Amino acid sequence: MKRINNIIRISFLTLAVLFATACHDLLDEPAENKAFTEETDYTNSDNMILPLIGAYAEFYARGWEDFPLIAVRGDDVNAGGLGDQQDYAETDKYNYNKDYWMYNSVWQNLYNDMFVAHSAMEQVELYRNNGGNNANADQYIAEAKVLRGFLLFQLSRAWGAIIIPTSSDPSEFYVAAITPKDEVMKHISDQMDEAIPYLPDMNPNARTDIRGGVTKYTALAIKALANLEIKEYQKVADATGQIISGGKFTLELDFYELFKIKGKLNSENLLELQYSDMGTGSGTNYSYLYAFFGSQDWTPKVKGAGSGWGFYEPSMKYIKFMLDRKETVRLETSVLFTDRGIAEIKKDAKYASLPAWVSNTTRSGDKINDYARALFATGKHYLPSDQLTPGRTDYGTNKNFTCIRYAEVLLMHAEALTQGATSSAMTADAAVNAVRTRVGMQALSGVTNAQVMDEKYAELAMEWGTRFYDMVRLGNTSELSYDGRTFTANKTFLPYPQTQVDLLPVLGGVQ
Repeated sequence: MKRINNIIRISFLTLAVLFATACHDLLDEPAENKAFTEETDYTNSDNMILPLIGAYAEFYARGWEDFPLIAVRGDDVNAGGLGDQQDYAETDKYNYNKDYWMYNSVWQNLYNDMFVAHSAMEQVELYRNNGGNNANADQYIAEAKVLRGFLLFQLSRAWGAIIIPTSSDPSEFYVAAITPKDEVMKHISDQMDEAIPYLPDMNPNARTDIRGGVTKYTALAIKALANLEIKEYQKVADATGQIISGGKFTLELDFYELFKIKGKLNSENLLELQYSDMGTGSGTNYSYLYAFFGSQDWTPKVKGAGSGWGFYEPSMKYIKFMLDRKETVRLETSVLFTDRGIAEIKKDAKYASLPAWVSNTTRSGDKINDYARALFATGKHYLPSDQLTPGRTDYGTNKNFTCIRYAEVLLMHAEALTQGATSSAMTADAAVNAVRTRVGMQALSGVTNAQVMDEKYAELAMEWGTRFYDMVRLGNTSELSYDGRTFTANKTFLPYPQTQVDLLPVLGGVQ
């Protein structure tokens, strides 16, 4: 079993002390968000890496609410109902409450971690100025820029026009201007260009200093994502083409296991949040709170394994889309069925007879029982009970959280080519078929943009809101009006949290 690098493990403890309250008090007491102190000995160049380690630790220590809010909108996923998070369910239906706690928390979490990244860059510069290794300083600053770039990307996709931080001091926001989303994406692309020359030329899992840390290919992927948002398709093709031509990434042959323990530091992953229980059944455990995604009731293969909260559900529309395509591996991986959900599918005469493999018992032997909050659970955020470290019972614990993978790079490449870009790295057909072949789907010839978007729907459902942002970007928003929902263009961005508007009047006149 793979574990987090020792220095990463140490940093979790350090950052827990430094930033335990920062995400809750962001902008209320700006001086407390400074991560460096006068007592630090910046002449000790051996410690230059520590600020970067701190930035990674904070990046990995994501609030459980961050991903669910970013990813809940779209026709691939529904918010589980009948819970105490009604405004979360309303967000899924494009009814936004600017006073909802989750909006403010996610806003603060993302900005807090960007301030930490800026602090790391500033501290590394202090080490450099006191005789630290210049090449190391360039690399560490570049890595912090990449972490910051991913966070900024997610923030702007969700809220549109935002404030771009330029230092570790949040007080600058009191006089800062708002930057439109397209300009934010250009800024991210430029930042990645600045970082790329100083980053390791390897798969993240090949790094020995910070195992799984970002590399030039992570930066190229974030550059591609940012340019995709603003339809700079040639830049997307160029960036993804460099990743493909680099030859450092391969698709995991077993799509099902890609989202399990085998997926940790997999050669398909360009960026992932890393967690570890240290291979022990008790004691220190760094984990994402996967309970949010898990079914409320199950009969696990390993007795005693905990269930979840049931707040994140694959949509019926997505399931029927996959059944129409005769998908097996990706549907089985992405969706955990209940008997009640299966019965609901069969109410539609078109699906009265389902494939024999559709069952409430997973391939791994866990039985997903009926529960009130949802008909289905997400399989991409499920860890089989028999893959838990013996002694651990929390749902999904020890599973990494994937952020960017090579399949998405291939599909972005194909999308750019079908939008008129050119590339010598790989054809659109080859890129799409690599993803399809992995899951036993028949090869296509002369792929169209519509086929690429269908492939992204099938491949990337329940991952970072990709489907929602794709449909909005392409103006294909009719897809987002489904199952009683009505999407309109003015629902593209979340409203600024009222708490932040009260603190920062510049936000009040934008949305």
